[in-house]
Amino acid sequence: MDSYITTTLENGVGKIRLNRPEKRNALKRDFIEQISAAVTEFAANESLRVLIFESEGSVFCAGMDLGEMQERAKSENGKAEWQIDSEVYATLLKQVYELPVPTVVALQGPVLAGGVGLVLACDMIVADSNAFFMLPEPMRGITAAMVTPLLIHRVGAGTAAQLLLSGERVSTTRAFQLGLCFDVVTTDELERRVDAMTASILTGSKSALSITKKHLARCSDSELAAQIDLSISVSAEARETADAREGLAAFLEKRKPAWQALD
Repeated sequence: MDSYITTTLENGVGKIRLNRPEKRNALKRDFIEQISAAVTEFAANESLRVLIFESEGSVFCAGMDLGEMQERAKSENGKAEWQIDSEVYATLLKQVYELPVPTVVALQGPVLAGGVGLVLACDMIVADSNAFFMLPEPMRGITAAMVTPLLIHRVGAGTAAQLLLSGERVSTTRAFQLGLCFDVVTTDELERRVDAMTASILTGSKSALSITKKHLARCSDSELAAQIDLSISVSAEARETADAREGLAAFLEKRKPAWQALD
């Protein structure tokens, strides 16, 4: 199996680096499973104080691998495979969200679709001013079902609706105004800003930070993990529609989709 991530742990600072730049770090099932296994390993390490997500290449994450999704669409048991894909992704989101140490994203480039879910499951996002957020799922005939609870958690239902339904690119400057980002800096400043934030986190007590994270979860939305689970079937169901098959095919064939008319 190919390795799609690299990991390091030094002086309490763990790092998971997405490393599939030739495919814009698009998430395949085994890619997600590798990230999930790394999070599990870090969570079991008593020396971990903070976990940072980074990415290799110009794109942080382009979302799910649409080529793999197209393969599912052509297979006899596509719906069952999509269900497994959704469950694997949901597990990762809950793992990251519930990790007892602070999590930071160094967003060096654009993040789209399912990649947005991974980013929003983290506590703090420091973004390059040249990056952007985008949820183009409806343009592919599918839905960002599992990103939705995390997006609402961050910005509220009204703003989430605008982002989910429009499919528009959202600059990191605008994302900062909406509350998606903790800070936006230039490319040259990104590493230094993440390092400074990490150093500040490390001045806090590990137990106090863990208790704070648990209390934040209870106070903000204790049902978030359950909402992600609920979204599994929604995500799998959306991928089974005729529009989903057409949207994926159109994207891969670089043409405009021909959507089905509503009855």
